Amino acid sequence: MLKKIPIPSVRLGMHIHKLEGAWMSHPFWKTRFVIDDPQDLAKLRQSGVTACWIDDSLGLDVADALAGQGPRRSGPDRTVSVTTATPAARAPLPIRGVERPLAAEMREAAAICNRGREAVTAMFNEARMGRSVDATLCLPMVEDITQSVARNPGAMVSLARLKTKDDYSYMHSVAACALMVALGRQIGLGDDECREAGLAGLMHDIGKAMVPLDILNKPDRLTDEEFDLIRQHPCAGFEMLREGGAASAATLDVVLHHHERFDGKGYPDKLAGEDISLLARMGSLCDVYDAITSDRPYKAGWDPAESIARMATWKGQFDPQLLAALVQSLGIFPVGSLVRLESGGLAVVLDQTPGNLTCPVVKVFFSTVKDLPITPKVLDLSKANCQDRIVGREQRLPGQFPWLDDLWIDPDVVRRMTAAPATAAVADIAADPPEAADKTCKNAEPA
Repeated sequence: MLKKIPIPSVRLGMHIHKLEGAWMSHPFWKTRFVIDDPQDLAKLRQSGVTACWIDDSLGLDVADALAGQGPRRSGPDRTVSVTTATPAARAPLPIRGVERPLAAEMREAAAICNRGREAVTAMFNEARMGRSVDATLCLPMVEDITQSVARNPGAMVSLARLKTKDDYSYMHSVAACALMVALGRQIGLGDDECREAGLAGLMHDIGKAMVPLDILNKPDRLTDEEFDLIRQHPCAGFEMLREGGAASAATLDVVLHHHERFDGKGYPDKLAGEDISLLARMGSLCDVYDAITSDRPYKAGWDPAESIARMATWKGQFDPQLLAALVQSLGIFPVGSLVRLESGGLAVVLDQTPGNLTCPVVKVFFSTVKDLPITPKVLDLSKANCQDRIVGREQRLPGQFPWLDDLWIDPDVVRRMTAAPATAAVADIAADPPEAADKTCKNAEPA
C-alpha cells in the first residue's frame, strides 16, 4: 500500500515510491528506490522536499521502522497516521502549455539540462556496474524536458547542443529527448506520444554503457573488431532494458533500431522505409542531428544550419517527410547558426519567426566589408522595415569567433551549462551514420 509521510519520518529500509514536488527539487535521479544508504537519507532530509510516498509492500512500513522490524510483506493493514492512496499515478500535466520567449526559457532550460546530465551520468554508471535499468524512473526528467519544449522548443534544443567534449554522451541523451519531443509536436503527435518519444530518445544510447571506455574514447583509427563492437550497442541496450522489465515496446524499438536507414542500409536488422517504426525513424534523425552539431573528442561540431543542409543531401538516410518536419521545427537556420547578410554583415541566429523560416531574428556582430567586428545589433528580418536579408550560411572556421555562443545566449547561462562536467565520460562515436567506413574516429563523418 502507498502511504504519504513527512520526510522526517523516513527511515532506512523504506521503499520510496514518489517524492513530492518537481523532479529538479530533490537530489536523486531515481524516484522509486529503497533508501538504504545513510548518506542518501541525509541528502533527502536536507533537500527541502517536505513529503514522499512509500510502498510498504516493498520496504519498511512506518510502524515497522519505529519498532526496528523488517519489511512487512503480507498480513492485515496497520492503522497509522498517514495518508493512504491506491498505486494509480497522478495524471501528467498537459504539455500544450503557454509559450514563452526563448530568452525567458533559457535559464530554466539550463537548470534542466544540468540536472539531466547528472541523472543520465548516474544511469550510465549503474548500467556499467551491471545493475538493471528501469526506464520509467526517468519519466520525471522527461516531463520537465517536455514542459520546457512546450514553452519554447528552441531553448532546450539549442542549449542541449552546448556540450563539453567530456560530457558528450550524457548530454547527447538529453538533447535527443528534447529533439524527439519537438519533432513529435511538429508532426502532431499527442501529449502521451510525445512523452513516449522523449523517453525513447533519452534511453536510445544506453547500450553504450557496455562498450569499453578505451574504445569509445579512442582518438585513432578503430580496428574492424572495435568498430563491430561499437555497432553492437543497439542490441546491448535493447537486452539491458528488456531485462529491466519496465521499458515500453516503443522505447525498446527505438533503442534497437535508431541506426536503421530509410533505404535499408542501416543496422542491426537492415529495415527499410515504413518497416522502421515512426519513433525509430524519428530517433535516427534526432540522433544524427545532435551528433553532428556537437563538439566531440575527435571533431568539432558543424554549424546547425550547415548540418541541416548536409543532412538534406544524404539521400536514402532519412525519412524525407520527417526531415522536412525537423526543418520546420528547428528552422532552416536554427538558433546559434552563423549566417551572412546581404549587407555584408555576419550574424548569429537568436530566434525563429513563426511561419517564416527564412527570416529569423539575428544579431549582427561583424562586417565583412570592413573585415572588423562591429557593435552587436539585433535585427528582426521578418519586419517590413528591415532592409537586410540572409544570403547564405557562413562556414565557421576552427577557432573562429570562439565567443559566438555568448552572442545568442546569456554568458551566465553558458557558464552554467559548462561548469559541472560529468564523471566517467564517454564519447558517442557510433552516432554518425554507418557509411563512415574508414572507422577513423577523427573523420567519422557521413559521406
